[in-house]
Amino acid sequence: MSVVGFDTSNYTTSIAYFDGENAINCSQLLPVKQGELGLRQSDAVFHHIKSLPELSGRLFSNISADSITAVGVSTRPRAVDGSYMPCFLVGYSHAKMLSEALHVPLVECSHQQGHVAAALWSAARPDLLDVPHLAWHLSGGTTELLLVGPSGTSVSCTKIGGTSDISAGQLIDRTGQLLQLPFPSGKHLDRLSINAQKKDIFRVKCAGTSFSLSGVQNKVAQYYSSTKDSSETAAYALRCVAYAVYKATENALKAYPGLPVVFSGGVASNSMLRNILQPLKPIFAQPQYSTDNALGVAILAHRAREG
Repeated sequence: MSVVGFDTSNYTTSIAYFDGENAINCSQLLPVKQGELGLRQSDAVFHHIKSLPELSGRLFSNISADSITAVGVSTRPRAVDGSYMPCFLVGYSHAKMLSEALHVPLVECSHQQGHVAAALWSAARPDLLDVPHLAWHLSGGTTELLLVGPSGTSVSCTKIGGTSDISAGQLIDRTGQLLQLPFPSGKHLDRLSINAQKKDIFRVKCAGTSFSLSGVQNKVAQYYSSTKDSSETAAYALRCVAYAVYKATENALKAYPGLPVVFSGGVASNSMLRNILQPLKPIFAQPQYSTDNALGVAILAHRAREG
């Protein structure tokens, strides 16, 4: 039994195949001009429409349409009332058309639920889809600590912490803009930080499982102004984020002792974050499945089709 999943986020166009064991994910970052921080929704919609036929052709050159028993699609950022972004309509329209053409069910989920599923599968922990656990969704637009539990064949994601203002990804991309790096800036900051020697940090105040990152942006700008060092500034910004996440996770584990902690989203692929969080025994997705992808959507569609 095989399924296809679609995800058209504000950063990446992707389509994936999953048969319960084997997976193929075809994706493409949306183009962003140098110096800009993301895209307008109208531009994102245009690029998704332009990219999906090529990505679909690439995927279906490796699989047979006759084997597809369901089509999955992310239709909104989060599975909560009022969560909406026009770019997800592109994936929905393509997925709906394919499901009708193949006469197979259409399975809908949220982008966030897909992130969690992809992280667990790539970390070889799909068993956690059926039990409560904690999960971070760390991305360009989201920094949320979630209490995740089984919900039928999918998962429920209840926010219990995270940032109260800008996301970790926004801070990283704004730091990248300051350092004149391409967007998205995560992997570029990651590479720069490897050469850093200092351990400077601005300790973010954490109220339980929540914290603010807007003040860190000003501290990063001041730090770069005083040091003129791109590597040290990259490390400084990443270190501030990592320790804020560490403290919030530590506090969450006091409230939910014994629960595994999973990390998903593009920011979760950062090497400094991974190193700093090791004492908490985190579960990380493989880097290619930390960033936006359609595999998690396909996994949830496969679970729905099974049962």
